[in-house]
Amino acid sequence: MQLKENYLSQGKLSRIKGCIAFFTNEKFDFGHFKKFFPLSDIQIIKDILKNKKIKKDHYSFNLNSTQKIIMISLKKGSSSNEIEKSGGIFFDYLIKEDISEVHIVSETILINQKIDKIYEFIHGMKLKSYSFDKYKSKKGIKLLKMNILMVKKINKEIKKRFNALEQGVNYTKDLVSEPGNILHPDEYAKRLLKLKKIGLKVTVYDEKKLKKLGCNALVGVGQGSVRGSYLVTLEWNGKKSSSKPLAFVGKGVCFDTGGISLKPARFMEDMTYDMAGSAVVVGLMKNLALRKAKVKAVGVVGLVENMPGGNAQRPGDIVKSYSGKTIEILNTDAEGRLVLADAITFTEKKFKPNLIVDLATLTGAIVVALGSEYAGLFSNDDKLSKQIHQAGEKVGEKAWRLPLHENYNKLMNSKNADMQNINYVGGAGSTTAAEFLQRFILNNTPWAHLDIAGMAFSKYAGALNSGGATGYGVRLLNKFIEDNYE
Repeated sequence: MQLKENYLSQGKLSRIKGCIAFFTNEKFDFGHFKKFFPLSDIQIIKDILKNKKIKKDHYSFNLNSTQKIIMISLKKGSSSNEIEKSGGIFFDYLIKEDISEVHIVSETILINQKIDKIYEFIHGMKLKSYSFDKYKSKKGIKLLKMNILMVKKINKEIKKRFNALEQGVNYTKDLVSEPGNILHPDEYAKRLLKLKKIGLKVTVYDEKKLKKLGCNALVGVGQGSVRGSYLVTLEWNGKKSSSKPLAFVGKGVCFDTGGISLKPARFMEDMTYDMAGSAVVVGLMKNLALRKAKVKAVGVVGLVENMPGGNAQRPGDIVKSYSGKTIEILNTDAEGRLVLADAITFTEKKFKPNLIVDLATLTGAIVVALGSEYAGLFSNDDKLSKQIHQAGEKVGEKAWRLPLHENYNKLMNSKNADMQNINYVGGAGSTTAAEFLQRFILNNTPWAHLDIAGMAFSKYAGALNSGGATGYGVRLLNKFIEDNYE
């Protein structure tokens, strides 16, 4: 989507040709249009709308031979998320109507919103306009040209924050959308190094370093692949103090065959998005750097490929994790928790963070429980859990807290090692996976786990995405940081 901003002198709208969009209320009032049109045009509008009971989000009509008017209905008191969704709906409307260029008179949003809310509306449009078509000969969605007409200047800082957030979300979507033959762990690590240019400190631990450190749980997952395995840290120091950083940890299984415990062939192609947790962490860190967030944060991602090669990990193997605890591998398709086990302990020991939030497309069980409406939220800290839940509600990226309990935890005990990587008793798959992860929090650090298996990718379009990678989690965690730590 191509976006421009121009200043509009009152009464000069008659010079602009094409589609012109105005904000109005639920009643489709148009009295606030008067300063933009001559009285003759206002009378025409009055005659057109007379006796029409409009029950739509948008209503359009031809004012004359060169101007088409679109009225955008926004409810008074709409939340930020509702305004963003309205922007997404408006984008769909333009595509459906085959409108390739639109002029939006931002000032008219003042009928029932603050002027800076225009950026929330545009934010929704821009998120909805995303498409991943780099490998198509013919592009799917044509370029929409949007001209924002302003009478007064709007706070540039607000615009900057939304631009940074969009870049973070779209970078996450790009990473998740890439096929496994392109975005394997080697390539992924190289791309992350490029983020140094925006101010992030990026450190890559390759397989040799990980073995030396004792990250055998993570390395074991990737040993059946010809690709390398990596742990990558991304640090943002936007707060000049000795305060502890906020830590975000992501599962980055670039492709998941299931390993020796091979997955069924049907839908295995979807396993390119099994690295979505890591992509959310990366997108979040990019966003924080671009908007110069006043916070100390670190992102840690474990990058592997789970393949059934000749050197692949076997069911029955026992590995010693970075924490020193041993794990019996009963199922090689329960690999994400092994990656996170080492990544979580490494993060806690090295950075001594204020809190840890991990994200992963961890279990199919969470999709059975919550579908694609909520991510599963597990936490050892009520305050942290509440903060994440509230942030999710505000931006429309919802998370629902599920229980942790010792009776679930003991199901992960092994006869041959400190623990096993899967619960073979049956049931509570998402909870027992979270209990497994909690064992790698060694110093009582406040911790939350987000199982985003049902949220990271959608075969259907949503309110703010066009289908495919959703970017779920970036806006949620950005809001979490804004509201509680900046």
